[in-house]
Amino acid sequence: MTAVTTGTEFQVRKEIARLDSDRRAIRIWLGVVIFTLFCLVLVGGATRLTDSGLSITQWKPIHGVIPPLSVAEWEEELQLYRQIPEYQQINKGMTLDEFKFIFWWEWAHRLLARMIGMIFALPLLYFWVRGRIEPSLRLPLVGLLCLGGLQGFIGWWMVSSGLSERVDVSQYRLAVHLMMACFIFASCVWIMRSLSPHSEEAAPSAHSRMFAGILLVLTFVQIYLGALVAGLDAGYSYNTWPLMDGALVPGGLFVQQPAWINLFENPKTVQFIHRIGAYVLFAAVFLHMVQSLRGNANSTHARRSMVLFGLVTIQAAIGVLTLVTQVPLHAGLTHQGMALVLLAFTVAHLRGFYGERARPVTVEIRD
Repeated sequence: MTAVTTGTEFQVRKEIARLDSDRRAIRIWLGVVIFTLFCLVLVGGATRLTDSGLSITQWKPIHGVIPPLSVAEWEEELQLYRQIPEYQQINKGMTLDEFKFIFWWEWAHRLLARMIGMIFALPLLYFWVRGRIEPSLRLPLVGLLCLGGLQGFIGWWMVSSGLSERVDVSQYRLAVHLMMACFIFASCVWIMRSLSPHSEEAAPSAHSRMFAGILLVLTFVQIYLGALVAGLDAGYSYNTWPLMDGALVPGGLFVQQPAWINLFENPKTVQFIHRIGAYVLFAAVFLHMVQSLRGNANSTHARRSMVLFGLVTIQAAIGVLTLVTQVPLHAGLTHQGMALVLLAFTVAHLRGFYGERARPVTVEIRD
C-alpha cells in the first residue's frame, strides 16, 4: 500500500500555502498594473478628444518627466508647437494659457506611461529575486515588460506622424498604439485570472469555449474599428441612430479609389463599419448567452455569459448616446472606459473555461 509520510504531507501543505500566498501577491500587483493601464488609456483618450496629442513635439524619455517650470520654458515649448502644421492650420494665435491646457493632457499621458513601466518592472524584479514567480510565468511577464517598452516607441512613432505634413496623427498608427495597449491590458487580465481560484464544476463544451474565444476576437476588432473612428474624427458627423445619413445603409460608402481604402480612410465608411461591428458583437454575445443557459443555466459559465451580455448592452447604449450627442468629452471617455471593462471581462470569461492553473508541487511517496 502506498502512503504519504507525515513529514511529506506537512511539507506539501506548507508549499501549497506558500504558493497560494505568492499567487495572491502577484494578483494584487497585476491588479494595480491593470488599474493603472486603465487610467493610462483613459487619459490617452482624453488627450485625443481634446486634440492635445501633438502639444509636446519632442520625445525625451528621461528629461521629459519635468514640465516647464518658468515662463521662458513655457514660451520655448509653445514656440516648438508653433512650427508644426496643427498650430499653423488650426490653432494659429493660440495663447499660452490655451497651450498649457493641451500640454498638460499630453504630459499626464506620458507621465502615466513612465509610471506604468516602474509599477510593472520593480515588483517583477522583487518577485523574481525572491523566487516568488512560477517558472511558467517568467517568460510571459518578461515579454509584457518588453512590449511595454515597445509601446513607448509606438507612441512616439504615432506622434511623429503629425509633426510634419499632417494636422493630426495617422489613424493607422493611432490604432496600432491603442491595440498594443489593449493587448498588454488583456494579457495582464489573463495572467491574473489564471492565478485566481476557479469553481469546481463540469467543464463546458469545447464549442462554448470556442464561442467565447470568437467573442474576444470580435471585441478586439471592434476596439480597432473604434480607434479608426477616433483617428478620423468620424464620430463628429452622421450623429443620428439607427439611421445614418437618412438610411440604414447610407450611400457614398465607396467613393474613394481603390474601393478598399474607404474601409480605413473614408470617415463615413469607417463609422458605418463600426456600427455594423457593434451589431455583430451584440448578436454574438446574445447567442453565446442563450447557448450557455441551455447547457447548464446554474453554472458559473452561464452566469458570466449573462453578465457579459449586460455589459455589451450597456456599452451599446453608451455608444449610441456618445454618437447622438456628438462625442462630448465625458461621453467619449465613458465609451472608451467601458470598452476596456468589456474587454477585461471577455478575457476573464474565456480564461474561466480553462480551469485553475495547476500547482507545481511534487509529492514524494513511499511504499
